[in-house]
Amino acid sequence: MNILAFYFLLINSIAFIFAGYDKYLVINHKRRIPENSLFALAAFGGSVGLLLAMIIFRHKTSKASFILKFSAIVFIQILIAVLLFVYNVDVFNIALFLTNYK
Repeated sequence: MNILAFYFLLINSIAFIFAGYDKYLVINHKRRIPENSLFALAAFGGSVGLLLAMIIFRHKTSKASFILKFSAIVFIQILIAVLLFVYNVDVFNIALFLTNYK
């Protein structure tokens, strides 16, 4: 469990730093971090870090397409968490079944 906590602390810190750095790049009119990189960090567990960065740095909060995609990632993560912890569904076997479905 300690490894999982460390992983989430690390991935959320990285997401926070990337979003903050992207805001810095915007202010200085430099080349930006691609949105897909931020989405990937959020999808791999950095949703909280990215959300905090969005609030603190006021970054990406007015771009509707970003908010919609980010919300979809968070919704899917919440759905997986509910299936895992409330209903004790083996989500990983379902995902394996869906990827091998022919």
